[in-house]
Amino acid sequence: MTNSTLTRAQLSEAVYQEVGLSRNESALLVETVLDEISDALERGEMVKISSFGSFSVRQKRERVGRNPKTGEEVPISPRRVLVFRASHVLKKRINAEVAELEGDDDGSGGGRAAERP
Repeated sequence: MTNSTLTRAQLSEAVYQEVGLSRNESALLVETVLDEISDALERGEMVKISSFGSFSVRQKRERVGRNPKTGEEVPISPRRVLVFRASHVLKKRINAEVAELEGDDDGSGGGRAAERP
């Protein structure tokens, strides 16, 4: 597994290579898509991308937390958090990659249990 990060510039370059738009048009397309996703989430809407996953915003209520060092109780203010749930298709692809790396051909996780009827 690599420790690299996919950047906006790399996404734009991939669009440029695959779709054939100019580099400027590819960058604009990537920015437009990301802006639309961000705007929808800001409005509190759910964003579902088929075969990839869904993004949603959840409201967290105010609660009491503790400072782990001192044990002192500290109020945690209410806030909105971004949640991503991967689709089963994406999870399957990711796990297939792991199975290939481990030398498991059927992607079931290996072992004799996979041979049962």
